[in-house]
Amino acid sequence: MSRSTDWVPALWLETFDELLCDDNELDYGDQWTLNFNYSQSDKVTKEERKKGWKVYCHCAYGNFQCASCSKTWPSARVVVLFRYRLQRGRGRGTVIMRPFGQTCRRCQDDMFELPGFFKKEVEEALLRLISKIRKNCYGEYDDDDDDGGSSACSTKVWTKPHEKTLCEACRMGICCQDED
Repeated sequence: MSRSTDWVPALWLETFDELLCDDNELDYGDQWTLNFNYSQSDKVTKEERKKGWKVYCHCAYGNFQCASCSKTWPSARVVVLFRYRLQRGRGRGTVIMRPFGQTCRRCQDDMFELPGFFKKEVEEALLRLISKIRKNCYGEYDDDDDDGGSSACSTKVWTKPHEKTLCEACRMGICCQDED
């Protein structure tokens, strides 16, 4: 049984499949897959852009647990980075996801722990991603998409102030801290 602090890739894969297969969220006849890459960045090269790659950065509510001291903490600023593209000629779409970690304030050992998420949070993140895919790959206009392409924090839950020095995404310059 996984806890809300455990990083569970299967939860993301299953929810992605449910949204596509059961709920028909991307009903265009293309086969979409979700993969993970734990080292990708938000930079898209000119060559990647030519191949159709796009980036969506989502800020979600998640939970962490330190592997060293077992301390747990919540964060309303967990960055999840998605790279995606549709290969029209092949009828295939690819999403590559990276969750960003945070390090324990108590240990300060620069070991980034991966976040755990509740299913509702995973669904919300994937629905926003699918909205971006519909807009950017299929030309759909989304009435709710008034954020100009940026990503807002999904769940407004009170947590302590965000500590940039403990955030992997902040250290890479891609955190959603300033998007309120």
